[in-house]
Amino acid sequence: MGAMQEWLAQAAEDRQSTGIIRRAESAPSGSVEPLDLASYDYLGLAADSRLHAAAIATIKSVGTGARASRVVTGTVAAHVELERELCSLTAQPAALVFSSGYTANLGVLTALGSSDTLFLTDQHIHASLIDGARLARGSVQIFPHADLGALERALAARTMKRAIVVVESIYSVFGDAADLAATAALCAKYDALLVVDEAHGIGVAGAGRGGVHAAGLAGADHVVMTATMSKALGAQGGAVLGSPVLREHLVNTARTMIFDTGLAPASAAAAAEACRIIANEPQLVAAVERNAGIIAEVCGIERSDGAVQSIPLRSPEAAVRVTAALRESGVLVGCFRPPSVPDGISRIRITASAALDPPQALRAARLIASAVASDSAHA
Repeated sequence: MGAMQEWLAQAAEDRQSTGIIRRAESAPSGSVEPLDLASYDYLGLAADSRLHAAAIATIKSVGTGARASRVVTGTVAAHVELERELCSLTAQPAALVFSSGYTANLGVLTALGSSDTLFLTDQHIHASLIDGARLARGSVQIFPHADLGALERALAARTMKRAIVVVESIYSVFGDAADLAATAALCAKYDALLVVDEAHGIGVAGAGRGGVHAAGLAGADHVVMTATMSKALGAQGGAVLGSPVLREHLVNTARTMIFDTGLAPASAAAAAEACRIIANEPQLVAAVERNAGIIAEVCGIERSDGAVQSIPLRSPEAAVRVTAALRESGVLVGCFRPPSVPDGISRIRITASAALDPPQALRAARLIASAVASDSAHA
């Protein structure tokens, strides 16, 4: 066995011993459709016939793929339409669509960073933002989660010419919301740029228009937002939203824009339709809030600001057992263990999807509470 094979074998043994083996599996099939409380399809739009129709019409019109980078021949009408609808939904002046939320985050941070840039990143930001800051050639300083005092001290002490603060509007681990108004005020005070990832905010916060909009920061020249189309919008892709001059800069400098094939046109068309639905059907966002309340009350947990509610468990093995038991009961929940959780605590995560009616949400919540209690009793 060669050195690489030995290393891979040892890594597999380490994962086995710590209970953090992951699988990429399809959902179970059977006569009864499971209740999906694991996906990020917050509004249930991935199954919406209007999104399907928009995607199918675009496939028939331009085909299944963009065929090239967007700066070559890969920009199609569906991309332009999606950028227009994103701007309308969020009240941002300009948008640029990428192939995924991950590439959007990588693209904007690496395009804005340089050797004279200090990145101040919240402890709980997504891996795509962590990677983007690391690749941006500047210096990275992590501040404790949601600690604005620590952030201000770091901003006040900075010696580098430029500073970029990176946060999320709603964090995926705890579902808590950032104080964007206060964070943006600090950035304005210390001449820093604020980048806000709205992956879990669009479709959920601010009547579905996102946390930046809710904080009154839409269009602010020192605030940039990113978003993904793969969660509440029920499709695929990512975007950066901000000023027209930022968009022009990204088109010319973001490597994940220049060297990546454009987003599949069908996904762009579906996401554009989702934007229109969110703007016109506030009852979908209200359904998420209703179901989040049901889940939190039945499970005896504090309700988070976002759609995702989480229950901490005592070990990775416990999280796996509870997840498996619920799957057998017809309920799908997320199983998150180190290193995917920044605090090192394993947990199950439960999505309060608008696709569930109140009886379904109540049934699922009772099954979850029972499974957690049963596992704890047999510890």
